[in-house]
Amino acid sequence: MAGRTVAVVGGGASGVLATRELLRGGDRVALIEPDEPGGGLAYGTARPWHLLNSRAGAMSADPGDPGHFARWAGCSTAEFRPRAEYGRYLRDVFGTLSGVEVIQERATGLSAHGVALESGREVRADEVVVATGNPAAAQPAARPDHPDYIPDPWRPGVLDAIPSDVPVLLVGAGLTAIDVVLTLTADGRRDAPITAVSRRGQLPLAHTPLPAPPFAPPLDARHTLRDLVRIVRAEAEKAGDWRAVVDGLRPNIDQIWGSLTNEEQEQFLRHLARPWECHRHRMAPSVGATIDALREEGRFEVRAGGIRSMTAPPPGGLLVELEAGVQWFGAVVNCAGPGRLPAAAGSFAGSLLDAGHARVGPHGLGLDIDPDGRLIGADGKAREGLWLIGPLRRGAQWETTAVPEIRAQAHALIDRCK
Repeated sequence: MAGRTVAVVGGGASGVLATRELLRGGDRVALIEPDEPGGGLAYGTARPWHLLNSRAGAMSADPGDPGHFARWAGCSTAEFRPRAEYGRYLRDVFGTLSGVEVIQERATGLSAHGVALESGREVRADEVVVATGNPAAAQPAARPDHPDYIPDPWRPGVLDAIPSDVPVLLVGAGLTAIDVVLTLTADGRRDAPITAVSRRGQLPLAHTPLPAPPFAPPLDARHTLRDLVRIVRAEAEKAGDWRAVVDGLRPNIDQIWGSLTNEEQEQFLRHLARPWECHRHRMAPSVGATIDALREEGRFEVRAGGIRSMTAPPPGGLLVELEAGVQWFGAVVNCAGPGRLPAAAGSFAGSLLDAGHARVGPHGLGLDIDPDGRLIGADGKAREGLWLIGPLRRGAQWETTAVPEIRAQAHALIDRCK
């Protein structure tokens, strides 16, 4: 089935990796992306102090050459490089590809013969790969319509506009919050404190300067969630460094996730997902050291709990009711992780849901797919020639947001019709 025309919707990391592999398999590709391919939210909006949270050795675009990115960057495989640099790498990789047509428009949905564009044009294609990245961020229930509430910290200029002498509240304590803290404190002039609030009040943990060899604990599909937790904790204690066990679990996470019952998956999401994310998606060592210093200096604090209300007093800013009481902040920045579908679906994914070409996947974390990565429609049937790669596989799979897994999904597209 090689030699078909494939439309790839989305030009971030997922789209670039998919395009590269499809071309290697002999297909013709039309990449649909309104911005420059290779940026995306993660890499296109990064500032110099934003580092990758994986080592350079894990970030190659070439599944057959693990050292490709490290050689390109002129660094060791153990280093944590700037995210903006990785965006340049992806653009460089994309620039070496031949046989791809770039269509700088916004895709609005499927058409009779391919993909419909915002201009009214149609991109004719035999197959479509959806590579649109993460769902939209969750928003706090008390979200106000107010200029001092920032729903999207990646919008150009919004963080630079926050005065350095007002306290700032971050809603969420994950890697996005870490990025925002680094930006707000980058010039050293911030006098007022930054507070992050999340349900558990847990920050991501940090990598060690040098990697430890991964160790896979003895797990199989017969284990219950309770068994899995007990075994992982025991093996981490024996290993001496829990990072080795967490990294050793990674290749088997999707198999483990799929072996859990729906009830066990819900229990994991309620009680264990956040601790797992803190251990799995870690800060670079230098970033961790910076955050520790800011906390010790009293310039950054983390609180557990939620937001009960937000009101706008006449002088400006926002009065936020936290569990400890009401406090005034000059700005509130939403740093929450991806929201649940269908509400958080982007425009293209939303159009697929509305038209019945896709359905919401398990737990509302993404779209539903069959074992090969085809989207499942509202009628419960897999859609031939309609593929999904990247973060929107979350729910049907668990480990699907990082470059190594997306790279493997892209590579599998070569064999999709065999």
